[in-house]
Amino acid sequence: METTTGSTAGAIWQKSKWIIKGCIIGLLAILMMIPMLYVKNLILEREQRQREATSEISSKWAGAQNIAGPVLCIPFLETKVDTAGKRITTEHIAYFLPDILNINSSVNPTEKHRGIFKVMLYNTKINITGSFNKVQFEKLSISAEALLLNKAFVKLNLSDIQGLNDPVKLKWKDSVVSAPVQLNSIADLENISFSTDIDLNGSEQLLFTPLGKSTTVTVNSSWKDPSFNGSILPQPTEVSDSGFTATWKSMAHARSFPQQWEDDEFSVDAFVPPVLRRNEDYSVIGVSDSYNSQNSVSKSSFGVNLFIPVNGYQKTLRTVKYALLCILLTFAAFFLIETVHKKSAHPFQYGLVGLALILFYTLLLSFSEYTGFNIAYLISSTATIGLIAWFVKGILQSGKATTVLSVVLVLIYSYIFSILQLQDYALLFGSIGLFLTLAVIMYFSRKISW
Repeated sequence: METTTGSTAGAIWQKSKWIIKGCIIGLLAILMMIPMLYVKNLILEREQRQREATSEISSKWAGAQNIAGPVLCIPFLETKVDTAGKRITTEHIAYFLPDILNINSSVNPTEKHRGIFKVMLYNTKINITGSFNKVQFEKLSISAEALLLNKAFVKLNLSDIQGLNDPVKLKWKDSVVSAPVQLNSIADLENISFSTDIDLNGSEQLLFTPLGKSTTVTVNSSWKDPSFNGSILPQPTEVSDSGFTATWKSMAHARSFPQQWEDDEFSVDAFVPPVLRRNEDYSVIGVSDSYNSQNSVSKSSFGVNLFIPVNGYQKTLRTVKYALLCILLTFAAFFLIETVHKKSAHPFQYGLVGLALILFYTLLLSFSEYTGFNIAYLISSTATIGLIAWFVKGILQSGKATTVLSVVLVLIYSYIFSILQLQDYALLFGSIGLFLTLAVIMYFSRKISW
């Protein structure tokens, strides 16, 4: 009786030990997410250091630029009668936007280095021309007599005036002026033409605010990796290894502000709108404290980013999101292989394999700062697969089992890399991949005698 009982207990243990071990391995995979938090924080820290390097260099050169203007500003008097019957006269400012605005910009990019970090700077030569067909002050219910023409001035805003290399002089009609304009009568408010040239420095981003009823902006540069963004995209565009040329066309009906307004109804600023300040992974990288989305004309800005494409911090962060999937699939494959080949690996050895999988992300981060993301991914995945294959071969003492696991790892890393490249189809391919993975696991698990 004792022998029978012992045999029964042994048989039960033999059947249940694989279930217990599977649960332990699953728990171990989840515990591996704890060190992954430290890896994620490391990536964020390195990204922050790059931003600090960018800010440091930009502060000595110039930041992202947004050109807004020119705008004709005419003070006027408004008289009201208070409750006591007393006439009170106050001075206000009316703002008028041009009917036609044409901007041509030639951008010369330059890379600067701070340690291992690269920052994209540029110098741009901008030519601005345009015209006012007629300043329609009547639409603001302002009488001609109320206009203070002798106080009229022109406003041209830049995000960072530190980037100016020469004083800006505006040719107004046939006169050259810096800020005030010469208006002697109401007749001077018709058929106004203007032009100016700007020599401007900036970093990473160049934007334009479409203030004309019809605005045309053309930008050309030798930079071969532009990123166009903003309220509208350029058409047409030409991008080649020798650089790019892009043209934007904006009409007044597509904007959120009118051709004329009074006082602070709208703000003629040159801030970089937060919706435009994005990196290659489309996450916001900075917001100006002075930006007011309610009345700022800058939210209609558009332009080009000159980001350096080797920046792989955001892609590395996206890779980390698939860490649990990668570890679970690797552990599942390892577990099935050792079960089919009737070998046994200790949970501690699974933990070592998991640490190798986590070190993949630190290798990816380190190499991507020097080589770019794609090459770094190839180097890191090859090193990780090679290390795990060498370790598993010593455990299972089977070349066939090691080859199978290596092929599985190659497929896993190739699958994740493909998802990273296909942003628009990531969910579709991810779902299909998981379904096929489950089907393979179900197929091979049939051969296991539980």
